Amino acid sequence: MLLLQRTNKNIDFNFIKRRLCSFFRLTLSSEMARLCGKVAIVTAAAQGIGEATVKKFVAEGAIVYATDINAEKLQQLSEQIPGIKTSVLDVTNGDEIKAFAETTERVDILFNCAGYVHHGTILECNENSWDFSFDLNVKSMYRMCSTFIPKMMKNKNGGSIINMSSVASSIKGAANRCVYGTTKAAVIGMSKSIAIDFVQDKIRCNSVCPGTVDTPSLRGRINAYGDAEQAMRDFVARQKMGRLATAEEISHLIVYLASDESAFVTGQEFIIDGGWSM
Repeated sequence: MLLLQRTNKNIDFNFIKRRLCSFFRLTLSSEMARLCGKVAIVTAAAQGIGEATVKKFVAEGAIVYATDINAEKLQQLSEQIPGIKTSVLDVTNGDEIKAFAETTERVDILFNCAGYVHHGTILECNENSWDFSFDLNVKSMYRMCSTFIPKMMKNKNGGSIINMSSVASSIKGAANRCVYGTTKAAVIGMSKSIAIDFVQDKIRCNSVCPGTVDTPSLRGRINAYGDAEQAMRDFVARQKMGRLATAEEISHLIVYLASDESAFVTGQEFIIDGGWSM
């Protein structure tokens, strides 16, 4: 029998969720509610891959902290998914991350999704663009991981860190993506370092390396071209499957890496690029 816990006459939905997850584990197949009771933090959660992952995490029973710099879009997300916890968070600001960390007692899953795509060769990348790209694409993950790994170390079952990289990295050179590819290669290296340093603490760390994904961010970059329709055709043409990935397709892989199904997986880069790197 499921019990309802009330606080000031309001139903505690997280309590109900945990009890439902326990119930599902007893009565349903192991393929359902794969993240029951796990606490997850997602950066850049308000749109694109981050948003798709938040929705998938919640559907799999996780308690989700969705963070982003865009307060308006976070509000829209919370209206779509009642029960998630949202926080405006600038991951380039260490003080904001520390303040946010004080609001979370336990973390089982950390998905570092925030990033920036700079367009251009090394000759078209000034030092400000170089520094900003590394600050957002790499150092933000350093900040988040160094803040939340100590919390994971207190967990009996450790935790899972998933870092957003790209197939445009050490895996494959992409034209006009000099600093972007460099930062994403650094993400792969950092993920491997974290994996080996904390494997004894049952903390796993892997990186996800997508090809081109149809997201609001990509659409914005495409619209910035002189000929947006031709730009879209060019992006599609380089994908051997003849189409772009969807954010939801990427989120399926992230759920796997967050779940106990991947308990023996760490220090790996997962390519999900529709064959672009072949």
